[in-house]
Amino acid sequence: MELTSVLNFLENRTILVTGATGFLAKIFVEKILRVQPNVKKLYLLLRAADDKSAMQRFNTEVVGKDLFKVLREKCGPNFTTFVSQRTTIVPGDITCENLGVNDTNLLEQMWKEVDIVVNLAATTNFDERYDVALGLNTFGARYVLNFAKKCNKLKVLLHVSTAYVCGEKEGLMLENPYYMGETLNGTIGLDVEAEKKVMDEKLKQLKAENASEKSITTAMKELGLERSRKYGWPNTYVFTKAMGEMLLGKLKEEVPLVINRPTIITSTFKEPFPGWVEGIRTIDSLAVGYGKGRITCFLGNPKTILDVIPADMVVNSMIVAMMAHADQKGSETIYQIGSSVSNPLNITNLRDYGFNYFRKNPWINKIDGKPIIVGKVNVLSSMDSFQRYMALHYMLPLKGLEIVNAAFCQYFQGKYLELYRKIKFVMRLIDLYGPYLFLKAAFDDLNTEKLRMAAKESGIEPIFYFDPKIINWEDYFMKIHLPGVVRYVFK
Repeated sequence: MELTSVLNFLENRTILVTGATGFLAKIFVEKILRVQPNVKKLYLLLRAADDKSAMQRFNTEVVGKDLFKVLREKCGPNFTTFVSQRTTIVPGDITCENLGVNDTNLLEQMWKEVDIVVNLAATTNFDERYDVALGLNTFGARYVLNFAKKCNKLKVLLHVSTAYVCGEKEGLMLENPYYMGETLNGTIGLDVEAEKKVMDEKLKQLKAENASEKSITTAMKELGLERSRKYGWPNTYVFTKAMGEMLLGKLKEEVPLVINRPTIITSTFKEPFPGWVEGIRTIDSLAVGYGKGRITCFLGNPKTILDVIPADMVVNSMIVAMMAHADQKGSETIYQIGSSVSNPLNITNLRDYGFNYFRKNPWINKIDGKPIIVGKVNVLSSMDSFQRYMALHYMLPLKGLEIVNAAFCQYFQGKYLELYRKIKFVMRLIDLYGPYLFLKAAFDDLNTEKLRMAAKESGIEPIFYFDPKIINWEDYFMKIHLPGVVRYVFK
């Protein structure tokens, strides 16, 4: 694999980015604009009813973010002009043909100009409604592919998936493609089109029964989990992403296809500055709960490897892969971007970093103004120990409260319902995330390592770093990630 200058490759390129308001997409857009001001055009597709609302979303949810402060300082008073000259904001929807773009002149212009398509649009909710997840993660991928085929100058389609499409298998999760109908548990009969029919029929039935919107949402979430687990996937998110990969592999024809599978994505390691993060991401929900004194125990094997990777490294790997596979007609290459093979981090490490950080930097309770004192989390290493803990600390008090509430004519109904909802919420989280807390696997990144070696040997610009071996996890969590989570995520 021979690589040349990434900056030269990006010069005068026209790139379509879907899901432009998403976490990774924003970092991708900022990186391109900051390091290669001579990029020709970024078409940024986002959900909006019209041009005005699309531009409003872009200004508030993308360039209005702290993420763009380095570029803003670099451009000075010319920032707004520079961004407007390099970007075209496109209202659209990847669940529709032609990505929901109604302006025929704009469509023709995009098909004529676009060199690279980057699909970052997705729903990442583990228990998303099945109709929503299928629309975005599975059939949305097909609509993006169909659009890419119409681009006259297309060099590569890069699709961002997730490493967790590999499921819960033990050992090394390989960078292999998924073929149509392939399942994790060997169950035969998986058909992507048939899954849509199952979903459509269920939705039709619910509407015929005049079910409430809340009931429909609950039923569609349950259907997604049921269908996922039938074929061996733990949740709706990874199941629908796996089916999206199947469609791309089957239908790509001559399109050069790169599938990027990141693991758990965390805050930026270095650029545009360390520690930028947005939203409560997978492990950050634990950090928020712990720092605010709400989590005293945690379920998981203390030796389980947590595969995390900073967001800027994911974006850099995407950009280098785009260049590496440009014009390779009909190729399909998968890159798993993670750290479990080359620089593993386990649950015990994460627990200790959290304890040390919040002991030195306690969160201040906004109600009484007092610092929240955290203790060391008790790691429960099995489902049996977790169930015993829940029974002793929550289920018995709940049962007692139920009896007292009945004796006092529902006087304690509010407290009873609050405790019941908390227990139900915790059990739901365990149901969704439990499989990952005992994962005895690492994610193969041989392809990614070859890409890293080729980049190093070719002398590409060091600003496109994506080697997790350079990370000292203690420094990263104590000095970068947890301070970033406190600044950008804590409310």
